[in-house]
Amino acid sequence: NFMATVYTRLFQLLAVPTIALAVITTLASLGNQADTGKIFRHAITYTLLTTIAAAAVGLVLYNIVSPGNLPTALVQSGMADVPQKLGETSYYDHILGVIPNNIIKPFAEGNVLSILILAAAAGIALTKMPSSDKKDVVMKGLFGLQDLLFMLIHGLIWALPLGIVAFAAQLSAQFSAGIVMASLGKYVAVILGGNVIQFFIILPLFLLARGLNPVRTLGKMMPAVLMALFTKSSAATLPVTMQTAEDRLGVSNQVSRFVLPICTTINMNGCAAFILVTSLFLMQNGGMPLPWTTMILWLFISVISAVGNAGVPMGCYFLTLSLMSGINAPIGIMGIILPIYTIIDMVETAENVWSDSCVCAMVDKDLKDQ
Repeated sequence: NFMATVYTRLFQLLAVPTIALAVITTLASLGNQADTGKIFRHAITYTLLTTIAAAAVGLVLYNIVSPGNLPTALVQSGMADVPQKLGETSYYDHILGVIPNNIIKPFAEGNVLSILILAAAAGIALTKMPSSDKKDVVMKGLFGLQDLLFMLIHGLIWALPLGIVAFAAQLSAQFSAGIVMASLGKYVAVILGGNVIQFFIILPLFLLARGLNPVRTLGKMMPAVLMALFTKSSAATLPVTMQTAEDRLGVSNQVSRFVLPICTTINMNGCAAFILVTSLFLMQNGGMPLPWTTMILWLFISVISAVGNAGVPMGCYFLTLSLMSGINAPIGIMGIILPIYTIIDMVETAENVWSDSCVCAMVDKDLKDQ
């Protein structure tokens, strides 16, 4: 557990400045070139398509498996485990929390979306600055810092096998402690089954449609996917994802350093499926009618919520709890889910990083084909 914590903290240390520098330098380098708009449009399009597909898979599986209702006493007992600070937080608070009012605070808290906003503003400002010695000094300094970070990341990647062993030992301890509960078997089966289908079938189909080999792509990106599985953080894994995409997959740094920070923030395939399936499960247990029109509506709510997830601790769990509190669903179930959320979060994060990698590869292919 100690080694796993140390390894995670080191990657989190590098993740925040990596995100900021990647966005600033990429925007400043691209400037007003036509490629900037193309990269952004393609990244957003693939992000929305893959996220909608993930939620749709979860919806279909939910209706096939049909998880039953939990005993009322169990639901009521779960209320004690619901984090109060999450239940009291509204979307209004969430939006305000994303808008930075202090240039240091987002970096200190690791608020990815706030950092992305600041970095994008700085990058755009640099493109608008007239060419001068001062601008050149700023750009050289930023690129120098970025090179320094990548050297540190290389060192951590070299020690990656040691970190994976530590994370695997931590996971086995959680299983032996009885975190997975039989009473939620069908619910967990839907969540994990949906992630597996999205990971091994849906995303590879997207790659095949663009003429990319999914087996080769996954093989090249495996270090990043494994890192995501054990750290449970797309942002902490971002340095590895970027380095792996450039060095192993052959994606241009122009694409990887622009697309991957954005995808880390908004491309949440696993989160969309979790929000949808968990919301339906809670509403069903609350005796609320669930016609197909309601399910489709919640599919789109889940996608939109997932896109706005970044920067929130326990993002998917938090957003689902916030949504369910607003409609008076039995949020005691969230307390029951909380102990097993660690396992769910691991699988979802690995899927999210794999999806980020797929989007990055497809955008790179699109630009090279044009």
